[in-house]
Amino acid sequence: MTETRSLPAQPAASALASALDGPLVSTQWLADHLGAEGLVVLDATVIPSRDAEGRPGYVSARPAFADGRIPGSAFADLVAEFSDGDAPFAFTRPAADAFARAAAAVGVGAESTVVVYDSALGQWASRLWYLFRAFGHERVAVLDGGLTKWTAEGRPVESGDAQARPATSPLPVAERPGFWVGTEEVAAIVEGARAGALVCGTPARDFAARHIPGSTSAPVARLLDRETNAFLPVPQLREALADVLAAPGPIVVYCGAGIAAAADALALTLLGRDDVLLYDGSLGEWTADPAAPLASAA
Repeated sequence: MTETRSLPAQPAASALASALDGPLVSTQWLADHLGAEGLVVLDATVIPSRDAEGRPGYVSARPAFADGRIPGSAFADLVAEFSDGDAPFAFTRPAADAFARAAAAVGVGAESTVVVYDSALGQWASRLWYLFRAFGHERVAVLDGGLTKWTAEGRPVESGDAQARPATSPLPVAERPGFWVGTEEVAAIVEGARAGALVCGTPARDFAARHIPGSTSAPVARLLDRETNAFLPVPQLREALADVLAAPGPIVVYCGAGIAAAADALALTLLGRDDVLLYDGSLGEWTADPAAPLASAA
């Protein structure tokens, strides 16, 4: 049985009251549109873990989703369904047909407006936002501040079992150009054979320990208001990313596994950059080659 706090009056189910006007929506926007026809709300949270030998890894946050979530939301599993589990590197993007099946399973169709959130720093939600856009679905946004800000404001949550509403129409999916780069392209930038700037989204101490030569550090935490987990206002965000914005494009973002990098991509999109590419393999793939150069702050 699902336990739900009382919800405010819902908007008319005939259509969303207003269209998305950017890659973020506020908690108020979502509260105003919960229950609207065509709106799909997804929790993309992933939980860091360690195996029996103490090695770091990740597990699905589905149990936590059942304990408390935004009303009406479905769970989008980035560990399994929205990643290629057979790939050698964590969180590798899935093939187009696999992405289409995963999207349909959580109720996303051609006419859906998708809002994604997580209970972390927004990096998981940003990753799913990036995937939807890369596969051709533009009506998608991240909830600014995620579940942290939503609950801090005393907004309603629900718990218990959840069933995704079936999509009313299939989601047409095709991988679009201009979203991804591979190791060869990154190596060409490092060697100076290709124009571009490298931006690393790993935490500052990890960046200091190792990064791809020539990279600028842009950890996700630096881009957020730490009290609310919401992105900084545009002027402050522009200041935080001043070194990145001054560099020649395209801007290639990466991190450990292509997750935090998606939050960097979202921030740069907020600042008007349309030349951002994500290195999907990120450091996981780069460091798999013992000959690939690495730099440190030491």
